[in-house]
Amino acid sequence: MKMKTRFLLNYILVFFITSIIAILAFFLLSIVSGFIEDALVKNQYDAASMMKDHYNDIQVLEIINHNGGVQVIDENYKVIYTKGINNFPKKQLTVSEFTQFLTSSQAISRAYSYSIAYNDKENFWLVITFPTSLRFDFAITHNSNYESSDSVVVFGTIILGIVVYLLLLISSSQIYSKIMALSFSTPMEKLQKSANLIKEGRYDARVSLNLKHEFGDLEQAFNKMAETIQTEMELRKKSEHLRKQLILDVAHDLKNPLAVITGYTEYCIENPSEESRQYLVMIRRNAYRASALLTSLFDLTKLDSPDFKLSLESVDFSEFLRVKLAEYIDDFIFEGFEYEFDIPTHAIKVPLDTQEMERAIDNLINNALKYNEKGTKISIELKEDEENCYLLISDNGIGIPDDLQEDIFKPFVKVDASRQSGLEGSGLGLAITMKIIQLHNGNITMESKRHIGSIFNITLPKKTP
Repeated sequence: MKMKTRFLLNYILVFFITSIIAILAFFLLSIVSGFIEDALVKNQYDAASMMKDHYNDIQVLEIINHNGGVQVIDENYKVIYTKGINNFPKKQLTVSEFTQFLTSSQAISRAYSYSIAYNDKENFWLVITFPTSLRFDFAITHNSNYESSDSVVVFGTIILGIVVYLLLLISSSQIYSKIMALSFSTPMEKLQKSANLIKEGRYDARVSLNLKHEFGDLEQAFNKMAETIQTEMELRKKSEHLRKQLILDVAHDLKNPLAVITGYTEYCIENPSEESRQYLVMIRRNAYRASALLTSLFDLTKLDSPDFKLSLESVDFSEFLRVKLAEYIDDFIFEGFEYEFDIPTHAIKVPLDTQEMERAIDNLINNALKYNEKGTKISIELKEDEENCYLLISDNGIGIPDDLQEDIFKPFVKVDASRQSGLEGSGLGLAITMKIIQLHNGNITMESKRHIGSIFNITLPKKTP
């Protein structure tokens, strides 16, 4: 059922219910009015029942006790007796003044209730007055004994009024339903239009309703959802682009060592001699390089997989670093590097996957050994606060070129060839390190100045979120 039709039916239903309640209220008020009229003091002491031939015999005490009043007016319109409330301004009335009083005594909006009777024996009027406390002039009256000459006109008018009421009901229902349907359908149509645009791939679609009630809240929620979808799709496109670029870079980086391996292998087959040993060494070195590249690529892909989970355990990070750094002492001495370690003697408990964290730290230390000159000093420091621990790995070596610093943690970003082998690295080591740190809910940053050195700052939480 369309919204317009639903509103029309609801409106008609509300009007019918309201009409029924109004009719019931009408009859109820009529009944209540009758009960109240019977209970009022003015109806208990009416002039006809209190009338006596001699007005001095009238029992006025009870009327006075009920805050009422009694006046007797003779045939000459003179007030000859008065007790209690007296609404006559003077004792002698004119014919017009008395006639005006009789007329106004029956008015609806009067402050006093009057009961008037005439004694045709003694020729005087008895007027009993009570103040009006609350007036109910609401009743349905019909004479069943005699038919009025204007009954047809009255009933015709009533029927005409009912017909006009129904016509007004129908027309107002149509207008109301259209207005309400527009107030709902117009925002809904705009929302649907924007939703269809998003469904078609227009993720920049937004809705503008300029409303402040619930539709305004819905507008904000819809636009926030659209913004989130747009951001997710942009990230997906960027991720897809990086994936394709990763494949191209891998293909390019594997092409060179495999070409060298193929060339030297063919030469050794065609020219067997002592000289071939030199070429076999080149083959082995490039085979190792290709194997290392594939291993790094596999590790990065594994870490990026949504199915990969760390094997976390609570580890004394201080002891973990002492054991790890002890493995590098001989390498530092052999390569001619200076070193300085500042590791706290007390335990610092951190949730770690020790195997993955070893790989992350190995990448940082091996890069420092690979790309810096002899005499470089490597410093490693561990600090902590209440929530986190901080591992700083720094050197005073050659530093990282300015144009690479912003992208240094991206895959396949490489610096110049290492000092030892003259071969480029895979460009995946720092990307793997960053991914491992992030999987530990940590963060890694880098600061570097050319020919001054580099600092890698790793932040790890002490508790698992």
